[in-house]
Amino acid sequence: MSDKPDIKDFEDAVCKYHKMVFRTALGFVHVKEDAEDLTQEVFLRAYRSWDKFRGDSEVSTWLYRITVNLSLSYIHISNRKSLVQIGGDFFRHLSGYRAGEPDPHQRMEREEQERRIAKAIDSLSDKQRTAFILSRFDELPQKEVASVMGITEGAVEQLLIRAKANLKKKLEKTIGKESNESLII
Repeated sequence: MSDKPDIKDFEDAVCKYHKMVFRTALGFVHVKEDAEDLTQEVFLRAYRSWDKFRGDSEVSTWLYRITVNLSLSYIHISNRKSLVQIGGDFFRHLSGYRAGEPDPHQRMEREEQERRIAKAIDSLSDKQRTAFILSRFDELPQKEVASVMGITEGAVEQLLIRAKANLKKKLEKTIGKESNESLII
């Protein structure tokens, strides 16, 4: 980047990475409105420091770091370790939900399952949760997760192994072994 911030470059970055930032924030906070607020805050912080971005990493990596840090801060500040609400679209790809309206009982069971999954994810350590969300929900390769987190690929692999093992153990108790296998691993 140049010494002088280029507004057009920033606007292009917002357009290009808005969905990515929102999806990542939603992975941490699970509530659409909170993720929208965090997304705005990420881009506000990025704008304020746009002229300081040195280009040592990709813009996407820099934005991921801001998003992860703000999301974790938000969780810690507001004590949102236990989940009360979930954004409906967030877990659809995890549970294999397809178009077609389920009956109220099925919908209630699915929502309860989503709550349990989110609670299990929320119970992971910050590092395990970050690696898991970036890898599973944002579908980033381990190399990029490592870059975002500032650790080695091997460390990311170990975090993912531990996160999956912890989730498997926690979810076997609440949603059953068969459902658990297809949802997390």
